[in-house]
Amino acid sequence: MSDHFRNVLFLCTGNSCRSQMAEALVNHDLGGAVHAQSAGIRPQSVVAEGAIEALRLAGLPTAGLHPKDIDAVIDQPFDLVVTLCDNAREACPVFPRQVPSIHLPFHDPHGEPLEGFIAVRDDIRARLVPAVREALGLGARP
Repeated sequence: MSDHFRNVLFLCTGNSCRSQMAEALVNHDLGGAVHAQSAGIRPQSVVAEGAIEALRLAGLPTAGLHPKDIDAVIDQPFDLVVTLCDNAREACPVFPRQVPSIHLPFHDPHGEPLEGFIAVRDDIRARLVPAVREALGLGARP
């Protein structure tokens, strides 16, 4: 693989929980090869406190995480778009250039106790990180 970072976009409805955790996890776990961002179809005003706390408990940085509208990032050259909920998949916009995409839905823990956010965080790490690695042809973890 070249020195070139692969740019990945995680897309969900509110960009306040699942996509934010996906962004933080992939930037941490695949940070040498992948630059992840997230956006929402209808972004909320803030990232869910449960998502922030679940990331902090895993020792992951949360600085700079904030909900973004898809329009703010749509012109960027993504190598992969990952929709994390059915609503985002159905409403996924047409990007200016063709971008490979995968759909990998996760439970929305909004309104649940912290344990719900932790379970989704762990599910994202277990299923999404390997799926992104495979979709980008990054090979197995050393």
